[in-house]
Amino acid sequence: MKRKIRQLLTVTSLGLILSFTTASANAQENNNTSKGEMKTSGSEVKRAGTSAGHDIKRGRVVRAGKHFGKHSGRAGRHFGRGTRKAVTHVIS
Repeated sequence: MKRKIRQLLTVTSLGLILSFTTASANAQENNNTSKGEMKTSGSEVKRAGTSAGHDIKRGRVVRAGKHFGKHSGRAGRHFGRGTRKAVTHVIS
């Protein structure tokens, strides 16, 4: 009985801790500035390489290329948005 109660409390507290930490981590990401967009672009390039590497390791070459292209496209989009925001800030 004690073990079940302790296990229930542990799972509940862990769930609460994880739910609050993810909410605060999402609030720290700022994509409204040009610097934030550039950071997001770099993170997306990291995801591109990681996902492609995992797929190639498992022998899925076509899927790796598709995912790499999608992530690279998203990275380019973020980089372009960041450049646009920086240029409009300098001009205005």
